[in-house]
Amino acid sequence: MLNKFLKAKPLFYETIDYTRMPRVYEKIKTHFTHPKIIHLIGTNGKGTTGRFLATALNSQGFNVGHYTSPHILEFNERIWLNGKNISDETLDETHKFLQTILTKEDADTLSYFEYTTFLGMLIFKECDYIVLEAGLGGEHDATAVFKKELTLVTPIDFDHQLFLGSTIQEIATTKLNAIQNNAIIASQKFTKVQDIAEAMMLENDLNIYNTTELLNNDDFSKIEQISNNLALVEYLQNNLQLSICALKFLKINYEVNDFNGARLFGRLSQYSDNILLDVGHNPLAASSIVDALKPNKYVLIYNSYKDKDYKEILDILKPIIINVEIIDINDKRIESKLQLQNTLNNLEIEYTTFKKIDPEQKYLVFGSFSVVEEFLKGHHE
Repeated sequence: MLNKFLKAKPLFYETIDYTRMPRVYEKIKTHFTHPKIIHLIGTNGKGTTGRFLATALNSQGFNVGHYTSPHILEFNERIWLNGKNISDETLDETHKFLQTILTKEDADTLSYFEYTTFLGMLIFKECDYIVLEAGLGGEHDATAVFKKELTLVTPIDFDHQLFLGSTIQEIATTKLNAIQNNAIIASQKFTKVQDIAEAMMLENDLNIYNTTELLNNDDFSKIEQISNNLALVEYLQNNLQLSICALKFLKINYEVNDFNGARLFGRLSQYSDNILLDVGHNPLAASSIVDALKPNKYVLIYNSYKDKDYKEILDILKPIIINVEIIDINDKRIESKLQLQNTLNNLEIEYTTFKKIDPEQKYLVFGSFSVVEEFLKGHHE
């Protein structure tokens, strides 16, 4: 029932009406309770940071919801409640209820992400904490309409420039404008992000912390143990640090074992002995992966949306690439094969079309959620 309704809504929009979500929320807000919401904004690492935090909170005995996007194989991955993806039954029941409180016009005009955000927040109404991941950005994001206890800012880099702006100044300002009161900022690639945050802190009377201000030697010792337990590469360790800072801010004690099982699938996940999967799709993700995997080399199973900076991404990945195998994806947003091939020729990277896995080779499947999804749907058989 929900699937049929959502299929009628496009997943991608050329333009977004930023007034719609606040307007509709104003009409139905009495149906939402406000537990403590931890909002996640930034370019990379929102999903893993959120899952680390949600898992630890749940291990400490709290009812916790984690809202993340997009999904890889099934929609249920977006709504995680107390350690499990939500069931189809709960989704359909909540969808039925949401239809009763929305006008038909509002239900029809809400975007895919706006509608599913309302859906998730209704499902989480009994929670003590909601870990709420922004979609595209900051102040105009569908998730920004709710009152937040804390905002976590993961590394900010270039992505979604069509909506967020073409400079780091514009992108960071749009994202950081989502902060309502308290925030913790992860280590950033661009110092300008920190400068903008400090200016906002003074201007809007906000409390903004850096991770180094909240962590002590005992925390770093625990982070090392947790990282070893979960086999975390460096950039995932940084996401873990940010989640632990949130626990410290919330004055919640934590133990090393609270994070067991907290790895989010598709984030440099070992799919099999010779296959790694990652849903990253921007230069920052590519840089993090190179740092984590060098000096090893891989066959890259890849494709890209037209609006991604795939030339820069492939150039960053080149030191760890043996060759590229282009995976065919049926989506109008995907770049034409000829354009991608021209870029690979210019970068002097050899390529073929992906057909099947060679058990003697090491593979990295990377490029977006859709690349990983297409691969998992059976192309590797």
